[in-house]
Amino acid sequence: MGVDHVRMPVDYNVIQTEDGKIIESGMKHIDNCVKWSKEYGLNIVIDLHKTCSFTFDDPQYCAFFRSLALQEQFIALWQELARRYGNDDRIAFELLNEITFAEFAEPWNKIASLTLKEIRKIAPKTRIIVGGIFNSSIYGLTLLDLPWDENAVLTFRCYNPLVFTHQGADWIDVMPADFHMSYPLPLKEIKNADRKLFGESFMRDYEGMSEDITPAEYFKHIFAPATALAKKLDLPLYCGEYGVIDRADADSTLNWFRAIHATLEELKISRSVWNYKQMDFGITDEHYKPVYSELIKLL
Repeated sequence: MGVDHVRMPVDYNVIQTEDGKIIESGMKHIDNCVKWSKEYGLNIVIDLHKTCSFTFDDPQYCAFFRSLALQEQFIALWQELARRYGNDDRIAFELLNEITFAEFAEPWNKIASLTLKEIRKIAPKTRIIVGGIFNSSIYGLTLLDLPWDENAVLTFRCYNPLVFTHQGADWIDVMPADFHMSYPLPLKEIKNADRKLFGESFMRDYEGMSEDITPAEYFKHIFAPATALAKKLDLPLYCGEYGVIDRADADSTLNWFRAIHATLEELKISRSVWNYKQMDFGITDEHYKPVYSELIKLL
């Protein structure tokens, strides 16, 4: 497929009990994935996808940001991961997947800062990937205030425009199951659909964007605040997730990938497509078969 790394999501309850004890059988799964990655010449990102009392996909499960004990447990887990997998130039860490609400911006800055400092005592050279609020949005990235060092990496997600990449998604309350959109479309049509389904809050990304913008220019505009921050901090950017739901038609999906990849390549932004298989986005699934050979050339 031509890829050079895998991003491996790990839910905390696979490797840590509710009271903070390490689950060795769970750690064995990480051991295996690290071993397989190295066998095939791949680097690997260990991504803590969920932590005790926080997950990106359940708004009621967020006590983590208000509990010092849970935060200490989070730090202890990362200390253990650093002892086991740190100081290996083929392994990177992603602190936590997709912080959600605005109210968590400052707590996350404090938690992430403390965690970074503790990991650095054990693994000073390991690359550590960090994203911000609103599900690792670019706006959230600009709100991070951390003790950055030369081995830090800024991450964001890109599923823009959401009305296309998540068309018919049954986990989005306001998304009609029968909604369908092709790509590309005139920007005006995309904006109108975004506004109709998601409201004015989604209009932030369109500020300063001309109606006749090309798809590649659209992504360059979206990425501009992230690239400016990366330049200011002299740190690399990593688009840790991007992709298209399997409800979209295959040709439109390929058009979207071409547009975003043209910009990612031009701006030299590293990336990890979501995802390898299943879970509605799997690029190796049957839905993507008509465009698979072209798609993997872009990855």
